Amino acid sequence: LDLEHRTMGQREVQALLAYSHLFDIDIMIRPPTTEKIGLYRYLEDGAAGLMIPHVSTPEKARELVQAVKFPPLGDRGFDGAGLDSNFLLNSGAQYVKEANEETFLCVQIETPQALDGVDEIASVEGVDCLFLGIADLGLRHTHSQGNRPTTEQVHQRIANAAARHGKAWGTPSRTLQDAAVLRDAGAQFIAHGGEFPGLITELKRAANVFDDIYG
Repeated sequence: LDLEHRTMGQREVQALLAYSHLFDIDIMIRPPTTEKIGLYRYLEDGAAGLMIPHVSTPEKARELVQAVKFPPLGDRGFDGAGLDSNFLLNSGAQYVKEANEETFLCVQIETPQALDGVDEIASVEGVDCLFLGIADLGLRHTHSQGNRPTTEQVHQRIANAAARHGKAWGTPSRTLQDAAVLRDAGAQFIAHGGEFPGLITELKRAANVFDDIYG
């Protein structure tokens, strides 16, 4: 659920998360803020994980871990009146342990600085996944002075860092063939498809139907 460029309100998000729990669906949120309480509020409301764009340094990664993980990993605030804690009908200590284990933090590698420091970012305890934002990275490489790595080289650097530190990694995939290549490279989080291309495909199909009818 990408909220970075959306106008969906908090109540709408809470409703979606509640329905997702009814049907055992995990929702990851890409939030419009990196403010500490704003981040872990999504987890309290039932989000399975957070994806944070433009995490370019290990220092930023550590700040995020502090915000969204409970001690001893981080410094997340404790509130038992949330969906993720089952409203503290279970043990509070068990809730904290399971929250650290079951909710995840995915950081996006989207700048040359992040790619250069990807091994250090991957080494941060509490970071669970590295997600390559290839469009943003490519845009910034276009305006940089250094040599531009190939997509395969970028994938390999991130895959190596993830494997070295026991983290998952992924990136968008345009085609199923690309997805198979990424899978073979060790990617576990492959984004393919979405509502916008799905809508465009349906509109084109409908337009073709009317062309057939009216010539």
